[in-house]
Amino acid sequence: MVEAAKGKNAAFRLVIVNGTAYVETYKHSFQTRDIFTQWGILQLLRRHPGRLPDLDLIFTCGDRPNIVQEYYPSANAKAPPPIFSYDGDDATFDIVFPDWSFWGWPEINIKPWEPLSKDLKEANERRKWMDREPLAFWKGNPHVSPKRMDLLRCNLSDEHDWNLRIYAQVIDTAYILNGTPAYEIYGPLASVTSYSLQDWHREQKEGFKNSDLASQCKHRYKIYIEGIGWSVSEKYILACDSFTLIVKQHYYDFFTRSLMPLQHYWPIRDDTMCRSIKFAVDWGNSHQQEAQAIGRAASRFIQEELNMKYVYDYMYHLLAEYGKLLTYKPTVPRQAVELCSESMACPAEGLIKKYMMDSFAAGPSGVPPCTMPPPYDPATLRSVLQRKEISIEQVQKWEKQYWKTQR
Repeated sequence: MVEAAKGKNAAFRLVIVNGTAYVETYKHSFQTRDIFTQWGILQLLRRHPGRLPDLDLIFTCGDRPNIVQEYYPSANAKAPPPIFSYDGDDATFDIVFPDWSFWGWPEINIKPWEPLSKDLKEANERRKWMDREPLAFWKGNPHVSPKRMDLLRCNLSDEHDWNLRIYAQVIDTAYILNGTPAYEIYGPLASVTSYSLQDWHREQKEGFKNSDLASQCKHRYKIYIEGIGWSVSEKYILACDSFTLIVKQHYYDFFTRSLMPLQHYWPIRDDTMCRSIKFAVDWGNSHQQEAQAIGRAASRFIQEELNMKYVYDYMYHLLAEYGKLLTYKPTVPRQAVELCSESMACPAEGLIKKYMMDSFAAGPSGVPPCTMPPPYDPATLRSVLQRKEISIEQVQKWEKQYWKTQR
């Protein structure tokens, strides 16, 4: 069954035998996603030596899940191949695993999550919510999805102010200005003067000095919107003490489904996005205590529930439970090579080496993994899902009433 997962966009196979990890690479992953995913698993083994069973794992390193449920329609059908991915959705069977950025994203100078989360917390203390710009903020690459391209229509223009300011990150500003007309890229309602464009190549050369995540916690409202699939940016946005506006999601990562609308974030429609954003910001500015409370609850959730100990605990329990399902004893593939922290970190250079050292587990944690609570029973799960649905419907009712008064 694991062998069958190789053909499902698999990047590498990782086998653990007697506490030692071995990896067989199938294809090159984008940037260093595979390297830092493997690094994270090695740190888990260092934190909890001897606890994990022998394992045989297949990983994909893309932005979308791969194992489509409709291809496995019944209990009598062939079992879906197990593959670990960074995200999932309601139509797939992928096993959701923490993404590489928890141990660092050197290509864009994003620190490992443990030091970065501290930077974000300090930034929140320096700039209180009431002192921030009373507008929504989004910064990112708009080219990766139609939904993000639609978001660009909500930026400030001569015709509308939807309470949103966009900073579009582009590959080459000169190409946009002097080559393809902006309206062909950003849509008929857009113009270059409407946007703050950020040349990604120039940022890379300058060490991303204008892309520091902690320095972006200066707006009362921040927007999360998916890209090709889920986006790594979600945890950084939620950690900012801002009133987070989440555009209707299709994908989830390993912690997303714990978030509750009106408790941790404000839901934004994806069919009338601009109007929905304007209402959310106007509501927040006229209900400042409630908006601040939602922003703080999101930051508290990210700082407390997503601390690295719990990330490792999730990894441990996920892999331990997976191991119980194996019906054979894993063996080292012929093409696999042994992985260890020293052999990965010692030859590394630059930010790759620095981030490995910054996220290195010096030894056993001394604290066992947390005790896994029992799963929801069907009635409790239905109650949680209904609560989410009711909260989203409530926001939509408020929004409908708001726009009636604006006519």
